[in-house]
Amino acid sequence: MTKALERREKLRSDLILAAERMIANRGLTGLKTRDLAREIGCANGAVYNLVADVDELILRVGSRTLLRLDAALSAAESTGPHSPQETLVRIAIAYCDFAAENLQLWRALFEHRMEADKIVPDWSIEDQMQLFRHIYVPLAALFPERGAEELGITARSLFSAVHGMVALGLEQKLVAVPLPALRKEIAGLVRAMIDGLIARAALAAKSAPRTAAD
Repeated sequence: MTKALERREKLRSDLILAAERMIANRGLTGLKTRDLAREIGCANGAVYNLVADVDELILRVGSRTLLRLDAALSAAESTGPHSPQETLVRIAIAYCDFAAENLQLWRALFEHRMEADKIVPDWSIEDQMQLFRHIYVPLAALFPERGAEELGITARSLFSAVHGMVALGLEQKLVAVPLPALRKEIAGLVRAMIDGLIARAALAAKSAPRTAAD
């Protein structure tokens, strides 16, 4: 790699890290390319030689956030032997804790909206979809009779329920919930949802018509 390329890659890395700090401190609306250029020591227009546009810059920061979230969920899974249901409880609480500790960066993942005619790049979609394995794997252990598509839908439904509670619980308005209470409520929600799914599966199996082989 030539020195010019090395300098460009370093500036690009510096830009993404500076954007990450700015979003963490100011929120997504506080991200200003002029301030970023000043911080990393380049001209304002040079920012767009390092990334295609502000959308790419925000998605790059988002990928770093998702990578750290992935590590937090993996750590929650590896804290000791436990049932698939309790694994889901642990990662739900870990998700809540990560959001509380990285509030602005977490919010940016969901607040960012690209223009209607722009397509989210494959690398960003892949970074997002990777996280669903934390939900999918324990669900597959609980419901081995379900197909991949059905498990995927259940995983997204469970995530949506937990995410909704976290989003409302951490909102700094009248609905804000103290973190210990929010963690307890999330654990109760996940257990109730899984218990309901197990009961429904058992009822479906019991009412299924028997075959001659049975």
